[in-house]
Amino acid sequence: MEMTYICQMYERKLPVRLECGLHLFMEIMSGKWKINLIWCIHQGINRPGELHRTLPNASRRLLDDQLAQLVAHGMLVKKVFDVKPFKVEYALTPLGQTLIPVIENTARWGESYRSELEEKIQKNPSFRGERS
Repeated sequence: MEMTYICQMYERKLPVRLECGLHLFMEIMSGKWKINLIWCIHQGINRPGELHRTLPNASRRLLDDQLAQLVAHGMLVKKVFDVKPFKVEYALTPLGQTLIPVIENTARWGESYRSELEEKIQKNPSFRGERS
């Protein structure tokens, strides 16, 4: 009975929307650390401990969950080595590699509008979930 309650507690509140490419992209990439994880793995930071040290503000559990989601969606492959101590590495799949130009273009866009965006964000911190 208690397990049923726990499963219901984590039931998705919003339906999955897959009717257009943007919704597909958002379904795959929504998650606070997913873009960072993909970029780190692209840069060669591919072991869970290295990723956690590179992204110290993210909890290990959240990173593990988002890595698992990226694996399930075909963006990453998880390699488990049969050695002691236990060793795991992540790598981008060919599909995951296609996200690199998207991330690079998004970063360029952010740099192009940095001063304007920083000013707006600093003037309206509550839009980031913070209170002034």
